[in-house]
Amino acid sequence: MSGRSRLRFQNRVLWLTLLGVGPAWLTASLFLWNWDANNSLRWALFALISVFALVTAFAVRARVVHPLQSLANMLEALREGDYSLRGRRVDPEDALGEVMVEVNTLSRTLYDQRLEALEAGVLLGKIIAEIDIAVLAFDPERRLRLVNRAGEALLGSTSAALIGRTVADLGLEALLDESSGRIVGRVFPGGAGRWEVRRRRFREGGRPHELLVISDLSRALRDEERQAWRRLVRVIGHELNSSLTPIKSMAGTLRKLIDRESLPGDWREDTQAGLAIIHDRAESLGRFMGAYARLARLPVPTRRPAEFGALVRRVASLHGARVSVEGGPETGLALDPDQIEQVLINVIKNAVEAAGDAGSVRVRWRALGDRLLVEIEDDGPGLAHTENLWVPFFTTKPGGTGIGLVLSREIVENHGGTISLENRKAGRGCVARISLPLDRAGPVALDTRLG
Repeated sequence: MSGRSRLRFQNRVLWLTLLGVGPAWLTASLFLWNWDANNSLRWALFALISVFALVTAFAVRARVVHPLQSLANMLEALREGDYSLRGRRVDPEDALGEVMVEVNTLSRTLYDQRLEALEAGVLLGKIIAEIDIAVLAFDPERRLRLVNRAGEALLGSTSAALIGRTVADLGLEALLDESSGRIVGRVFPGGAGRWEVRRRRFREGGRPHELLVISDLSRALRDEERQAWRRLVRVIGHELNSSLTPIKSMAGTLRKLIDRESLPGDWREDTQAGLAIIHDRAESLGRFMGAYARLARLPVPTRRPAEFGALVRRVASLHGARVSVEGGPETGLALDPDQIEQVLINVIKNAVEAAGDAGSVRVRWRALGDRLLVEIEDDGPGLAHTENLWVPFFTTKPGGTGIGLVLSREIVENHGGTISLENRKAGRGCVARISLPLDRAGPVALDTRLG
């Protein structure tokens, strides 16, 4: 590296200024040397010219360096998080003044952003502190770095005593290794019950951290279980009363008929009619109990590769021309074909019955992200009792069991999907939507039985 390149910027400015005034200083010196005057006057003028040249050079140096030093101080303050410094007496028409204006604007922008971030952080801290869900954050060494009030209550200690302890010391190692969304039974120092465990990863300061969220589901599950039992008992009680009341009434009538001393001439017909009523109601009650047993004993899906389009066309063919298959992509899925076929049978059968003799049913499907969305649309009158659609054993059909939709939802959810039923917005009728995970199967492994 040369000696010139090692000169600092301010010294380079000084030397360049001296080089600029050098020719004038040299000319004036030669003129004084050849001037016919006494030596005292010549030396005085030479000193004056030399001092003027030096003062000018240092003044130029100061005028160039001082604004740059001011900019450096402002930028250093911004780097340190101090946004209070501002450039004063700035002329926006000046080149250097324009730079000052931009630095002032940057300082104000950073100040506003910092204030917004601080306010958002304070708000987030208050929300986390007040929610009744335990929130815990761990650093890469799995040491606790954040815990809210619900977490303190769950772990039975204060944040001052918990911060810095490892996940093993806290006894949360199994939960931090648990898959997100699992419901586990666990006893904590602050309580026991069933808990939903969710994990998320985030980065802070460029380092990975783990967030552990523990929700108490005991009360919610108990409330849901209580409501489910109430609905079940109400429906079962209604079904039992509907069957046992006519059986009891008809049995009493037949007993009185037989106890009479002289039987009427048509006693055989009356007895047969009464026994037929008892038989029909007992058979209806048997169907109801069989449906309940089938719902309670639903097996776990046995997944195998199957071609979804062939499955739909097979079910649609059961209803002839009344069901139109509009189609979709030929997609191989890993599912239980027998169970999904039962879902399609239930939903399409409901759609055909709702559409009536003059209506039609249309089935289509498409890939939507990582899901397969199936739509079954009819031209019927629509849904009148949407609040009871998914209540077990609720039905508006004569002789219906009321478990078709409930069983279908159970099967779809066991496959990791969802099912919904709503009235159409574009016309009469309703549309059933079934969403299934798009776990594509290899084309050579498809179940050819469904073709």
